[in-house]
Amino acid sequence: MKLRGGQLAGYLARELAPIYLISGDEPLQVAEATDVVRSAARERGYTGREVLNVERSFDWSGLASTASELSLFAEQRLIELRLPGGKPGDAGGKALRAWAGNPPDDCVLLIISAKIDASAQRSKWFQALEKSGVVVQLWPPRPDELPGWIRQRMQARGMQASPEAIALLAERVEGNLLAAAQEIDKLHLLYGGKSLDLLEIVTAVADSARFNIYELVDTALSGDVPRTARTLRGLQGEGIEPVLVLWALAREIRLLEGIALELESGSPLDQALRQNRIWEQRKPVVRQGLQRHNCLSWQQMLRRAAHIDRVIKGIGKGNPWDELLQLVLLIAGTRLFKGVASPHFSPGGPGI
Repeated sequence: MKLRGGQLAGYLARELAPIYLISGDEPLQVAEATDVVRSAARERGYTGREVLNVERSFDWSGLASTASELSLFAEQRLIELRLPGGKPGDAGGKALRAWAGNPPDDCVLLIISAKIDASAQRSKWFQALEKSGVVVQLWPPRPDELPGWIRQRMQARGMQASPEAIALLAERVEGNLLAAAQEIDKLHLLYGGKSLDLLEIVTAVADSARFNIYELVDTALSGDVPRTARTLRGLQGEGIEPVLVLWALAREIRLLEGIALELESGSPLDQALRQNRIWEQRKPVVRQGLQRHNCLSWQQMLRRAAHIDRVIKGIGKGNPWDELLQLVLLIAGTRLFKGVASPHFSPGGPGI
């Protein structure tokens, strides 16, 4: 039987299958799904627990022997089989088919796997597990689905937030559900069930560090050179890894390079901002950045970001923080060296 992640808790409230296969690449989703299975098994008397990690030298005959061994107190057991590669190989496939063909009465087998590809889903071992137990394949929400995921998770905690606040939180945690869950937990501790607006989300996120990476991005776009330099040095002093700062800057530069290209192709500014999901509170600083730099300038800054990436990895010359300072000052509109072309708009460039 195949279930979606949201159906698992309801199914477990009714019955307990002899086998569960939980697969996915998002750690938070996998951890929460497996916790639900563990809890349901424990409530039904499966108080013993054994963990088997499938590694290169793993002996699959041990799976069958684990099932046949009586526990010291003859207790029912949950056997966790961790399959990080998503494929058990020939020996593993045979062992899993054998288990699925005759599941032990005193064991529940919980298989925790990486994402299982389409070819593996057509295999005999996968189909045997699906026939005898429950298969749950977890897929992280797409960027357009993430605000809904955040809203549902907040509602489960008795929280409400404005669409703008949720959009901001989704933007800042995109690609990391664990970070999203932690931010929601933090907001619950700070505000309880209060209905949250954009300012409260911004304040809560800013409170997590004295100098904030996202503040650096917007300060540079605004053209405030002294504050930009001060914020970057603050991040350095806080012990923030330069790769995180570069990630945020490169992400913003790439976004603005795309918007600048749309403007140069004749798209109206408001339409370009809306299509690229620039929330209302950020539009002023984004406009300032677009007035300051054209598409070619953003492309040049992307190449500089690629150089900084090499410096951070130790395969390029320079100091990462000095290179990052040059990049943010360029974004802010500062000409770094005499005789070096400024990345400002060339005469006759598209207006904003």
